Amino acid sequence: MSRIKRVWGRGVGSARLLLILFAWFVTACNSTPAETKEASEAAAVEKPTSPNQLTLSPTQAQAAGIEIGTFDHQEMTTDVLANGLIDVPPQNMASISAVMGGYVQTVNVLPGQFIKRGGTVAVLRHPDYLQLQQNYLQSRARLRFLQQELDRQQVLDAEDVGAKRKLQQAQADYQTEQAALRALAAQVRMLGLSVARLDGGHIAPTVPLTAPVGGFVRAVNINPGQYVGPQDVLVEVVDRSDLHLELKVFEKDIARVKVGQRILFNVPNSSSPDNMTARIFLVGKAFDDNDRTVSVHAHLEPERDDLLPGQYVSARIQTGGRRQRTLPEDAIIQDGEVSYAFVRTATDSAGSTFRRLRLRAGQPQHGAVAVTLLDKLPDTTQLVRRGAYFLQAELTKGQGDDE
Repeated sequence: MSRIKRVWGRGVGSARLLLILFAWFVTACNSTPAETKEASEAAAVEKPTSPNQLTLSPTQAQAAGIEIGTFDHQEMTTDVLANGLIDVPPQNMASISAVMGGYVQTVNVLPGQFIKRGGTVAVLRHPDYLQLQQNYLQSRARLRFLQQELDRQQVLDAEDVGAKRKLQQAQADYQTEQAALRALAAQVRMLGLSVARLDGGHIAPTVPLTAPVGGFVRAVNINPGQYVGPQDVLVEVVDRSDLHLELKVFEKDIARVKVGQRILFNVPNSSSPDNMTARIFLVGKAFDDNDRTVSVHAHLEPERDDLLPGQYVSARIQTGGRRQRTLPEDAIIQDGEVSYAFVRTATDSAGSTFRRLRLRAGQPQHGAVAVTLLDKLPDTTQLVRRGAYFLQAELTKGQGDDE
């Protein structure tokens, strides 16, 4: 009986073994070649040995577009960042006011309109204008009388008939009236009226306001019927023929700024192209006490018609250049003051291992970025020139899974 049990036990064990082998065979037959390949590649990827290291299989590296290369060496400039405005020199701006108060009769311009130098922007009227012209004509008549009186006294004095005092009084009266007439003539000219026409007997009831410079009307602050005084700015005219940049440079950077340096600038939120250029022609010699900045002026190169005075600009002053290590922008992961790049530390048929390193990156210039390494590396180091953002995402994802 015991012998029968032993034989039966061996038969049951063999049956179990056959069932296990059969199940494994069915599973192996149902697996696809792609799944088998992915499993083998996953098995080939090594676990990172540090939080800044990861390994990719050849298929992953190819799918991510990883490109490997070395440092470039280029002449890179160091920039000073500054903000400012599009401006014109003071002599290219005119604020037109009335010399004497009066009422606006007509307004001849609109904002944005071009006006030639000497063109009429408005016409004023007031009784005081008539009174001034009347005073001039009366003074002119008195001067003729005093001239005749002086001539008589000189004749009497030559004949030793008249008194010296009368001659001296006649000379003083004539010179006094002559000075008054000259002052009145100057006032008439300041009003914009013609003294020659006034001498001909023409008294003008109105006074024209003319533009002292040619340019575009920036603002019109009057309307017909309005009374204006000498302190009021009626019309503003801007001559755009000498547009330039006025930048504010901070105290810590001003020592690096020199006349002749090139500036790259743009106008935010406008249709103007980026990286327009200018050249410094004047560096201020005094600080603004409020914000500790110095004014820097630069001519546009070339002159542009699509910019307006008063537009805000963001600029980079190129203060100097030296040969530096550079990488493409795609190779740099920006992260505040410290940025990152990836270096390939090992590669074989099973995959490539990459390590993230810290560096300081400068401002991009024509697609290249000057880099300062925090760790010493030779120029022959194999660096990731494209695909750094994919590696960063994979590295961060792995750290998140670990946490």
